Amino acid sequence: MAQTWTPESWRAKPILQVPTYPDQQVLEEVEARLRTYPPLVFAGEARALKKQLADVSEGKSFLLQGGDCAESFAEHGADTIRDFFRAFLQMAVVLTYGGSKPVVKVGRIAGQFAKPRSSDNETQDGVTLPSYRGDIINGIEFNETSRIPDPNRQEMAYRQSAATLNLLRAFAQGGFANLENVHRWMLGFVGDSPQRERYEAMADRISESMEFMRSIGITAENYAKLRETDFYTSHEALLLGYEEALTRVDSTSGDWYATSGHMIWIGDRTRQADHAHIEYCRGIKNPIGLKCGPSLQADDLINLIDILNPANEAGRITLIARFGHEKVAEHLPRLIRAVEREGKKVVWSCDPMHGNTITANGYKTRPFDRILSEVEQFFEIHRSEGTYPGGIHVEMTGKNVTECTGGARAVSADELQDRYHTHCDPRLNADQALELAFLIAENLKTDRNGNGEKKLAVNG
Repeated sequence: MAQTWTPESWRAKPILQVPTYPDQQVLEEVEARLRTYPPLVFAGEARALKKQLADVSEGKSFLLQGGDCAESFAEHGADTIRDFFRAFLQMAVVLTYGGSKPVVKVGRIAGQFAKPRSSDNETQDGVTLPSYRGDIINGIEFNETSRIPDPNRQEMAYRQSAATLNLLRAFAQGGFANLENVHRWMLGFVGDSPQRERYEAMADRISESMEFMRSIGITAENYAKLRETDFYTSHEALLLGYEEALTRVDSTSGDWYATSGHMIWIGDRTRQADHAHIEYCRGIKNPIGLKCGPSLQADDLINLIDILNPANEAGRITLIARFGHEKVAEHLPRLIRAVEREGKKVVWSCDPMHGNTITANGYKTRPFDRILSEVEQFFEIHRSEGTYPGGIHVEMTGKNVTECTGGARAVSADELQDRYHTHCDPRLNADQALELAFLIAENLKTDRNGNGEKKLAVNG
């Protein structure tokens, strides 16, 4: 199959979730310009991530993947990126301590601009317009001009991704990620949390470990790994014309890579084996994520893995389970058993966001207790199956938004209107994201200590 693949071979396949552009010539001109632009990421970086994900698949590391539901042009700013990265780093430190394993850090950022929709159109007050599909395609404002798909937005998305990547690389390598800084931020969260007593014990152990390292001379000044970190980007590969334009041959290997991000994933709505999105993703060498929802049958999953990873290469495939707290126990075990039976090398990651969306007071929201319940069941199922729960995939922000209800600082349904800023789906705020990390860390520590009886718990 690989010999018949080209970056444009997807165009001969059926495709879902694509916009209808009114002017094909303008679209072709934009894609032609994108083909001349520098890559956003490099093949060597994608290979490094694949190697780290191979360690996750073998139980040696843990994957933390998170970020915005859909990036927006309006919220692009240094403070927004900084606040996200700060919250993300704190989560990573807590998970590292809980699991006593390295945490592979992958953001939903610098490219997460396109969103699948359940309907092509949206109606408000008797007016029907095309659905908002992400800033790379059209605008969120409900008017005819804004909702017309505009190819020029792809160049805007490219330039914002480049600027975001530039700042993230500076943060990751320039001292902002210093473990001393992250530790101080984490202590601030614990000190202010209503669940302070619960988190203090783990925070104290982390502080003791930091003090011990300093006492034997391991500091950020003389040990680069304490002041720098590896950070990778990811997004859903939905707009395939954009992805094709940024697909390049690696000069060192001769392989094709998507240079729009280090890792890309295929959504639950576009994973048909004979359709365009699978066709495109099978030919690139990046790590690939595959969203697994309730409608996915075990035989179909094995077929998809065979298409996307015929060599059964560790680190190539991450299966992102997104069932909902009421369905995960029914569907996840059968998929795990099929993967184990066929000997497939995969990373199992839990997306507890997408299956737990409800409406409250007219707002889409996600109750924190339902998110936590799906995570808890994800770990319990893997314990019972004897497999490794390798990661977490969350929609989150570093801002103090009120989009998901619950958590230690309980956000009520009446408070959703206060700071509901998302352009698409509700996100965990910084406190909720870090609270989730502490609760997952407790579970990782439980698994590490061989006690499978301990449960996650939640207040609020």
